[in-house]
Amino acid sequence: MPRYPLHFVRCPSCGHVWNPAFCYDHIPYHEQPHRMFNLGSIWQGVLADLADKTVARLPETPTVIEIGCGNGHFLAALAARRPGHYIGFDPHAQAATEAGFEFHPRLFEPFVDMPRYRPQLVVMRHVLEHFEQPAAFIEELAWAASTFEQECWLLAEVPCIDRVFGSGRLADFFYEHPQHFCRTSFVRLLAHGGEQMHIETAYGGEVLIGWLRLEVATEVQARARASEAFAQASIAGRQRIAEQLDALARSGQRVAIWGGTGKAAAFMHHYGADAQRFPLVVDSDPDKVGTHVPGTGQPIERVEVLKAAPVDVIIVPTVWRAHDILAEMRRRGITAKRVLIEDGGQLVEFCCAPQLVLEAR
Repeated sequence: MPRYPLHFVRCPSCGHVWNPAFCYDHIPYHEQPHRMFNLGSIWQGVLADLADKTVARLPETPTVIEIGCGNGHFLAALAARRPGHYIGFDPHAQAATEAGFEFHPRLFEPFVDMPRYRPQLVVMRHVLEHFEQPAAFIEELAWAASTFEQECWLLAEVPCIDRVFGSGRLADFFYEHPQHFCRTSFVRLLAHGGEQMHIETAYGGEVLIGWLRLEVATEVQARARASEAFAQASIAGRQRIAEQLDALARSGQRVAIWGGTGKAAAFMHHYGADAQRFPLVVDSDPDKVGTHVPGTGQPIERVEVLKAAPVDVIIVPTVWRAHDILAEMRRRGITAKRVLIEDGGQLVEFCCAPQLVLEAR
């Protein structure tokens, strides 16, 4: 059989251990999934206790989803204790039809299945340690839960490595578990999906159990809405500025773009300021003079060319440097009828441009 790299590293800040060399494609779970033994008498007691605690947190006739349910032992235990709608997801297991829950032999899709079933509880027992990006999945669960107005909790259970370092055990670190949680890193993981949580240990400190109310903070949701609004506005802005540039090119006015790399080059690519219509590009940095704008190809010239042959319009793409550029124009005696910057999805007159022209003249 092929051997895969065990390259475990530890975060000194939170204590988390993971294997960055892990590749999910190496593990043929569809052929032989990694199974967890559930029949030990002490472990059975832990499961029964967890099932009792879980039911105590559930409303009447709850809807519960378990991700990675295996053969459904835990869901069946919950269903036997309280009637409700229990749904299990596992692409690599066959659940018994008489187990008392609905089974789907596929991967769980948060933004499809959460709003479809609207669960009060999502269960993930001994699943997160198999993920390559567990924090991203917890965030996805929280966002999916925010799509419906109903309190939803996550019950997450993972192996705990807090005792590993004291005992010097190595057997805990194997390829199928790329993630290893201590209490601190487990709390930090769950914090990606909300703030209200309760953490406990079980099975002699070998297992961490976390209850988390899935929610996205108000300020985070506001930031997401602002990002979406910016994305939508940028579509209209690209079209509007491209049209303004086209009008400038057709007007016959002499136009210069101040800046040839970085943000200035990005501006030219975003809005289609090609070398045919906008051949004149200058830059304050002498090291850039003689090179070309990446991608569009305009030669970058010295700013002094604007003094020898004044232009009608100067476009300043690097808005954060506009005041410095205007001051440099003043010092060098460079004039222009208009100085334009990008603002609000369009090209606008820079507020200092009229004063600059008057003083320069």
